[in-house]
Amino acid sequence: MKTRKNLLALLLALAMTFALAACGGDSQNSPSPDPTGSASLDPEPTGSGSTGDYGQFTTLEEGKLIMVTNASFPPYEMTDDNNNVIGIDPEIAQAIADKLGLELVIDNIDFDAALLAVQENRADVMLAGLTYREDRDLVMDFTDSYATGVQVIIVREGDTTIQGTNEDLQLVGADGAVLEDIQIGVQRGTTGETYCQDAHGTDHVTSLDNGSLAVQALLNGQVDCVVIDDGPAREYVAANPGLEILEGSYVTEDYCAAVDEGNTALLNAVNTALNELIEDGTVQSIMDKYITAE
Repeated sequence: MKTRKNLLALLLALAMTFALAACGGDSQNSPSPDPTGSASLDPEPTGSGSTGDYGQFTTLEEGKLIMVTNASFPPYEMTDDNNNVIGIDPEIAQAIADKLGLELVIDNIDFDAALLAVQENRADVMLAGLTYREDRDLVMDFTDSYATGVQVIIVREGDTTIQGTNEDLQLVGADGAVLEDIQIGVQRGTTGETYCQDAHGTDHVTSLDNGSLAVQALLNGQVDCVVIDDGPAREYVAANPGLEILEGSYVTEDYCAAVDEGNTALLNAVNTALNELIEDGTVQSIMDKYITAE
């Protein structure tokens, strides 16, 4: 009888041991819970998320939408007297951030640097009078267009050397002949730079960090003209007596926002919010605020 009791006690102890092991699991193979209570093998923060009409997405910093731009492209982006970035793109970005429930953070850097910041995942989105281009589409994902950009040619007032362009976007004189001995000012990293280099060669194109420097080069006689978007062109001509815009357009393009290549969730969220703002008239009202009809 004593032996049977000892055997029962041993069996009971073994049963309790197995039960405890089953409840505890193997701590070496089980992931540790993250602060939200869900198991994760990735200790790095995943940014902010949102669910609802805009789907589930992440941003670089929780609760924030980091936008990069180059604030020397009025009226799309510029700085006020307090060095705050203002303009069409910041207001559109703010409206998008509001819809997504995020705080907008604007990083004002060079245009080329802004392109790289998105591609290298150091910013969530770029709005900077950014034109869709096939080579850019290889490294960035673009939203639908929210504005049409018309590039024009700024010249010194009274200068009749340049009369327009031909079908290959080459600048021509009064007789329609291509101007060979010409220097064109552009903003570095823009489609205007690409078009002018393709049409005239890199030796005939002077690339500056922003549109303001390109216009200053024109005023100083360092270039013969500046190719830039119509909106900024009008701002620069109004602010700098002695300049004028040639009739017609150099080329017409569509402006879009862009995110890092492959970030489909964020792209869809931003694009959905953007299209809502287009449909309800918000984007047009922002455009009308900065661009008045003549």
